[in-house]
Amino acid sequence: MISVTSAQLEAWLSAFLYPFFRILAWLAADPLLGNRAAPAQVRVALAFMLTVALAPALPPPPAVPLISGDGLLILIQQLLIGLALGFALRIVFAALELAGQFIGLQMGLSFATLVDPIHGAQTPVLAQFLIITAVLILFAFDGHHMILTALVESFHALPVAVLPLSGTDLGALVAFGGTIFTLGLKIALPVTAALLVTNLAIGMMTRAAPQLNIFAVGFPLTLAAGLLVLHYTVVHLPQALEQLWGEAGRVVADLFAAGRAP
Repeated sequence: MISVTSAQLEAWLSAFLYPFFRILAWLAADPLLGNRAAPAQVRVALAFMLTVALAPALPPPPAVPLISGDGLLILIQQLLIGLALGFALRIVFAALELAGQFIGLQMGLSFATLVDPIHGAQTPVLAQFLIITAVLILFAFDGHHMILTALVESFHALPVAVLPLSGTDLGALVAFGGTIFTLGLKIALPVTAALLVTNLAIGMMTRAAPQLNIFAVGFPLTLAAGLLVLHYTVVHLPQALEQLWGEAGRVVADLFAAGRAP
């Protein structure tokens, strides 16, 4: 007859629940595998399957009772780490969405919006186009595998422990969040510059020929120039996305390095 003691059962639950909460928090913020368009039951099931697959290869958790102050502190710590990992990746997509808003505003397409099921709001159609393109590019060069690798590495660099994270550990992530506007402007800069030149040319044309209808001529020219430059911008989007992905990876690496520091 197989007998299981309460201490063994609690150790098994600790080895499963602590990683489960970290993975579930990561899926709540991750823009690729934890898309909010998927039902909550699907994300919970995905977190359960990932935990079952990863738990045997993870370091053993500390011998802390689940129903205790230290157990609650560890659960909160796992939630913070998971949210930090997902937030670092979501910043990349927030920069792309901001770039799409910049481009749409300059092209006169700011009124062309779609209902975004991820954020539950309306976003410009160009922002949706850039986000979908970025997702396809990331899946094309195994970006989802890189995310899973970083998730597994987080359990070795930031193991389950009683000590909470210090404020300095998340400083690099907070600083990276402030670069959303800079990254979005860099992506939208070619189209914005081309449209600025186009608007200057249209202004000179209307100055030389006042009888020219600026609304009948300016909007088609601005739209055509914007779509043309956007075509060449999307061609070079993988290089820009790789750079953004590398910056997010460096932020996560800094977070891991802070966790390893004594």
